[in-house]
Amino acid sequence: MAELITVARPYAEAVFRLAKESSTLSQWSDTLANLALIAQNQEILDVVANPKCSADQIQELLVGLLGTDANAEVKNFLAAVLENRRFATLPAVSTLFEQLKAADEGVAQAHIESAFAMTDAQLAELTATLTQQLKRKISADVSVNPELIGGVKVTIGDLVIDASVSGKLTALATSLKS
Repeated sequence: MAELITVARPYAEAVFRLAKESSTLSQWSDTLANLALIAQNQEILDVVANPKCSADQIQELLVGLLGTDANAEVKNFLAAVLENRRFATLPAVSTLFEQLKAADEGVAQAHIESAFAMTDAQLAELTATLTQQLKRKISADVSVNPELIGGVKVTIGDLVIDASVSGKLTALATSLKS
């Protein structure tokens, strides 16, 4: 997985710079999201992997699937991706692009795991606290994980805040071992 992200990062950064310079962040965001969906389709993956299909034929197919989203810049991007045999990286390119876009907009994506369903008021209070602490707007998605026993676990990029009962029990067990 780390290798895929390493390969996808230069593409995402290049597209992000291009989109930023031309003020087309939202259009590229939509296009990359569509390409990521296309790249996850098994039939398309089979066509791309088929040695009988040339890069030009595959590019023509993808441009047809994208429709009006496929401007000259998108066609050039697809040509580079296909020429370097990096089609499988498109979902990672899309994800990395979205992270760069969010960071540029001062927004951090948080994944919140809670032992129980959170009310809107609890979620609002938690995101307000995170916004204040991180000095960035927080966009959160919430999931319920009963294995936490109680509390929450927040993941924002590489930052993990584990305020769950199971996390505290694990920390206690670790400290007792040493």
